[in-house]
Amino acid sequence: MAVSELIQDTDDTPAHLEVTVMTEDPTSPPPTSHPVANGNLSSSLLSPLATRGDSSDRHHGDRKSASLEDKQSRLIGCLHSGLKRHRDYVKIAVPRQRADRLPREWWKTGVAFLYATFNLLFTTVIITFVHERVPDKSVSPPLPDKFFDYMERVPWAFTVTEVNGLLLVALWFIQWLFLKHKSIVGRRCFFLIGTLYMYRCVTMYITTLPVPGKHMVCAPKLYNDSTGKIWRVLRLISGGGLSLTGSHLMCGDFLYSGHTVMLTLAYLFIAEYSPRRLWWYRWLCWLLSATGVVFILVGHEHYSVDVVVGYFVTTRVFWCYHTMANTHALRRAPNNLLSRTWWNPVFNFLERNVQEPVPVVFCWPIALPSSCTQRYRSVDNAATSRDE
Repeated sequence: MAVSELIQDTDDTPAHLEVTVMTEDPTSPPPTSHPVANGNLSSSLLSPLATRGDSSDRHHGDRKSASLEDKQSRLIGCLHSGLKRHRDYVKIAVPRQRADRLPREWWKTGVAFLYATFNLLFTTVIITFVHERVPDKSVSPPLPDKFFDYMERVPWAFTVTEVNGLLLVALWFIQWLFLKHKSIVGRRCFFLIGTLYMYRCVTMYITTLPVPGKHMVCAPKLYNDSTGKIWRVLRLISGGGLSLTGSHLMCGDFLYSGHTVMLTLAYLFIAEYSPRRLWWYRWLCWLLSATGVVFILVGHEHYSVDVVVGYFVTTRVFWCYHTMANTHALRRAPNNLLSRTWWNPVFNFLERNVQEPVPVVFCWPIALPSSCTQRYRSVDNAATSRDE
């Protein structure tokens, strides 16, 4: 049966077209099939003709070879024009690409970023108010702490903590930039940061602990000076809330430790989204994180309970979120108790279209120009040919 009888005209040209052309002749052997891709005959159809042409060239000369090539070109042109005019009988099954299962949705990442930013700013406001309620050291001395009983204070220990924290955050930021699915990972990171600092606002506001050591110098109380409090908030924000920058002179933000949150969370994200073969990299980051957490206590900047609660809250929230994210069957399971968390609707909003676990795949954060790509390919091909 002719190709033109099987196919109907349309203007839509599929990106990759593969059909099977059946040639049938009542006087010939059983039907044979030849694949045609994008309107062009594949090598499986042309190879017999090419073989026949070579034989003809050996036995009958150049005239028959030219005739054979002419027949081939006419046959290809006939099939190409037929497929161009008639295509609606060609059924193409296009598999769903991974990009559709892992959509970027940068606007959701932006919403998560605003959520994290709001809670970080709100934390500075709460610290300013809590500072006014911290009892004086002469009235309420530091509470007993078992770690402090066995470890004398080391003045430079807290500097090590903040340097380690900055290193971990910088490493995670660079790693995040090179992730292929950075939009999905980014909104997870922003949501967890915002949630953990919102929890911290609640705990340090409802329970105000005295300073953990007499070495701590707290800024004077402002009481009803609203303008002064606003300037303190801005100063705390400008210095990133770090003692290294001299911006953190307020007390009261003890339960739980924000430094523990950042040290632990940065390591968890680095370990979760780094290749398994880079075990030495994960161990180095774990060492930085563990050293930073321990040195908070060595410097007597937080009570032991502040560090322990900060670690447990951070790890549990991180593991619960990623368990839900990586196990798609749990999301709508009727007996899934993790779905009873208050943030489950937010989770469904952020992860609704993420249909599979995010693979650890890296790419350049900025696409290289096409000229650079072509130059790289030419150099690579030249090197391959020299090796051969």
